[in-house]
Amino acid sequence: MSFIGRARELEDLDRLLHVVVEGRRADQGVALLLRGRRRVGKSRLVSEFIARSGLPSVYFQAARGAPPGQELDLLAQAVAVSSLPLAAVAAGNTPSTLTAALMLLGAALPDTPSVVVIDEVPWLLEGFAGGAGELQRAWDTVLSRKPVLLLLLGSDLSLMEQLAAADQPFHARATEMVLHPLNPVDVQRMTELEPFDAIDAYLLTGGLPLIAREWRPGESAAQFFATSVDSSTSALVVAGTRVLDGEVGETSLAHQVLRAIGGRGERTFTGIQQASRGAPLNAASLTTSLRQLQDKRIVTADEPLSTRSGRRDRRYRIADPALRFWLAFVEPALSEIDRGRGDLAVARFDAGYPSWRGRAVEPVVRDALERLLPDERWPAVSAVGGWWPRNNIPEIDLVGADRPRSADTVSLVGTVKWRQRSPVTAAEVAALARDAAAVPGVDVGTALVAVCPAGSRADGLAQVWDSADLLRAWP
Repeated sequence: MSFIGRARELEDLDRLLHVVVEGRRADQGVALLLRGRRRVGKSRLVSEFIARSGLPSVYFQAARGAPPGQELDLLAQAVAVSSLPLAAVAAGNTPSTLTAALMLLGAALPDTPSVVVIDEVPWLLEGFAGGAGELQRAWDTVLSRKPVLLLLLGSDLSLMEQLAAADQPFHARATEMVLHPLNPVDVQRMTELEPFDAIDAYLLTGGLPLIAREWRPGESAAQFFATSVDSSTSALVVAGTRVLDGEVGETSLAHQVLRAIGGRGERTFTGIQQASRGAPLNAASLTTSLRQLQDKRIVTADEPLSTRSGRRDRRYRIADPALRFWLAFVEPALSEIDRGRGDLAVARFDAGYPSWRGRAVEPVVRDALERLLPDERWPAVSAVGGWWPRNNIPEIDLVGADRPRSADTVSLVGTVKWRQRSPVTAAEVAALARDAAAVPGVDVGTALVAVCPAGSRADGLAQVWDSADLLRAWP
């Protein structure tokens, strides 16, 4: 399949390469720290970039927990078999330190532009005491003096951020870049679906390219799911396990918390605490796990948006789009899939997906509207969220305000009715108007809006967005 999407990321890499080619900095070399969750397409992106550049390159991928001596030998071998013009200098070499291996790499770099990729660099550095310091020394003394674009890739977001932290040796030596999952429009291009079905595809795949590539053009969500759970090696089945293996352990407390949020739909601290099998989770341990999961960008805490602070009414949800669906429908069925009973997972999907989708699509809708707004009609809306009180009655799906916390003004409130054939009804508009009165900052002049793929025939709405409108948020 041809390479789809990532136009902006490829342009960013091109800009950095032009800096190297044109020699516009004191140092000839440029380093980039590229982080992104496992399976999000980092390796595929940089491989495509290298192919398009036509430049000599070397690509080395570290392995987690591998013997350090073995890693050094493999790094030297990667240099020796690379397309660098001076690759032969590394042939037969067996460096005994990370510094020696990096110096060997430096010796192989030509005086013309080239690209070097070290994939999963945190796994390489963790095998050496002071590994980040050795990387910094090699960069400062040798590598940066060559016209090279050094791409340092990593899947652990927190470790990659730490590598660039102010108290770390490599601080201020590299540009940082985050590779997010594919957006809904990229998924639509890969699956060749209409807007409503394309958003279904985004919810199931989480924007992971490897999963989206297995989606046959025109296939429905139900058909794709049934095909995927028929095999324990499908991309949909294995992706979540690989993501979690790189971030949390199978039996860890963090994984237990993820099951409570993503698998059982708990959103409150107390609900998550009570959802564990057996005794409730210890409050201090749960707080620590939630903080760790937020640091890793797997979980996020939403606050109700209004003119009043809502910090005490936080609600937790899975932030990683690739894990939202997997935790809800795939992980509970792994043992069944392994014994050839994917049909049981299909039955649960058929029964539960419409309800799950109704809530899961809300973050996608809010993200889209934040990208579309402000505009001429809503010039004061720069943040879109939801609102709820402590008891969750009522819940408002959409609140558009001037800022994300303790807003000064609320310009719109709305409802999300994710239905393909049933437009928003007059009764639903009336219910929205009634419930909106509870939102701090809402008055008689606050506009009512809706998001519904089937549109609306009811009076009283200032604007209605459908699924095609939402996709316009991603160019």
